[in-house]
Amino acid sequence: MRKILSILALTVMVLFLVGCNSTLTVKEAKDDQYVGKTVKIEGKVDHSIKLGSISGYTLRDKNEDRIAVRSDTLPKEGDTVVAEGTLMKDTLLGYYILVK
Repeated sequence: MRKILSILALTVMVLFLVGCNSTLTVKEAKDDQYVGKTVKIEGKVDHSIKLGSISGYTLRDKNEDRIAVRSDTLPKEGDTVVAEGTLMKDTLLGYYILVK
């Protein structure tokens, strides 16, 4: 009985850890339930821009959906990256990821 409980506890822990580190697609992330929460999206950098103190890039996921990422560091266009930050929603910009 102890062995079964130990295996069950280990399985639950592994599933929890895997679930916490998973990435979302852009379509999944563009949901009000994630606004203000940390999200991770993997994709290819489409375009980057730096205007004074504001910089960011557009991230395109495996489904070809795009989201803006505001970040002080700019990866090279064409690089595959994981953007991890707070999902924000703005009237003009819509959804974007704020990376600190």
